[in-house]
Amino acid sequence: MSHSHVETPAALYAAYAEASIQLFYPRGTVRCSADALFRSRSARDLGCILDVDPNVIAWLCLPLEFATELGPHVPDFLVDYEDGARYLLDAVEEQEIPEVKEGAALAGFRYRGIAREEIEGGFRLANSRDMLRYANCRTPLNDRIRMLSALDEAGSLSVGECLHVFREVQPMTGISWMVLHRLIAVDLDEAMIGPETLVRRFQR
Repeated sequence: MSHSHVETPAALYAAYAEASIQLFYPRGTVRCSADALFRSRSARDLGCILDVDPNVIAWLCLPLEFATELGPHVPDFLVDYEDGARYLLDAVEEQEIPEVKEGAALAGFRYRGIAREEIEGGFRLANSRDMLRYANCRTPLNDRIRMLSALDEAGSLSVGECLHVFREVQPMTGISWMVLHRLIAVDLDEAMIGPETLVRRFQR
């Protein structure tokens, strides 16, 4: 009986199987470059944070498996950043596991385990979750041009002042999509998005 030289990445298949039966909201993503698959609520929440991080180009769920002293490990994400850096990330309960970090390094990857406390800190997660409900909508061109023109004229506007700008789509749908697609920016950390939240053009 001949043995194949290609080893089946069993841990990877197991991770896919585990994630494929889970359902976490919001369903929409913006920078996930393949199927959105999450094994835990914390991983889904970290995905929300990645989608609103201006330094993230793209992220991939359950990208690969690598060997560790504890056995094969499948990280939650592979993330590409604007500065060319590439990291494997895991959503972890409290702190990253040294054996996993070491295994990633031996496989040639930079690695971070991001604690639940960091993921849930401040208002960023709640705001990103709210906006990602509209990830699969689209702000029509007329409304986009009106919004950007209004900002060019005023410099910045409060969310309340933007409400009348949108005519083809619900205002918060329009604003959320434009924030997620880096046309405009709002502060996601200071407070829950409200009528007084300032909107400005997105700048690198």
